[in-house]
Amino acid sequence: MINSEDPQAAAERPALIARGRRLERLTLAWNGFEAAVALVSGIAAGSVALVGFGLDSVIETASAVVMLWRFRADADAQRRERAERTARRLVGACFLLLAAYVAVESARALWIKAVPSRSVPGVLIAVAAVIVMPQLGRAKRRIAARLDSRALEADSRQADFCAYLSAILLAGLLLHALLGWWWADPAAALVMVPIIGREGVQGLRARPCDDCA
Repeated sequence: MINSEDPQAAAERPALIARGRRLERLTLAWNGFEAAVALVSGIAAGSVALVGFGLDSVIETASAVVMLWRFRADADAQRRERAERTARRLVGACFLLLAAYVAVESARALWIKAVPSRSVPGVLIAVAAVIVMPQLGRAKRRIAARLDSRALEADSRQADFCAYLSAILLAGLLLHALLGWWWADPAAALVMVPIIGREGVQGLRARPCDDCA
């Protein structure tokens, strides 16, 4: 953990910030690709779960942009705290909107018995996310611990959250592709709703000292 009163730790901090920036740029590149594949595949296949996963990737991309902004303000503790708190609340609101969208569309798909087409790109991007995102999350947590940054730690949990959603999405897509269970896709999407909603509520409840580094 970085202690701002320790000269050696203070000298080490710029290098850690630089590593954090590189991880966030990697997050931007990966989630941008992930969102594009998931949204295009989901719309083409009529998959609510896949579209919801793509929108989640868009939100994670926005979170990475916010973290880059936070790193730019690192030298000023007051600016850093204010920016992180505001950003967490905005991202929390986006998660709640996403949860509402997935819930409504999944319920509609179950009601009208909408049958999604099989999506090979959707399956492949979900498999890749299950592999990539936990590693990215672990790397961010190591930097967060050294910087004593709760904001970066929360951002790392979003990577874990993405991996969890990927596993749920993959289960729904594979059940439909292998067994023809048309309801597996919207059902998998509904499983995402409380998870996404919980993240949103936690973001909106961010208090002034929640993000103090």
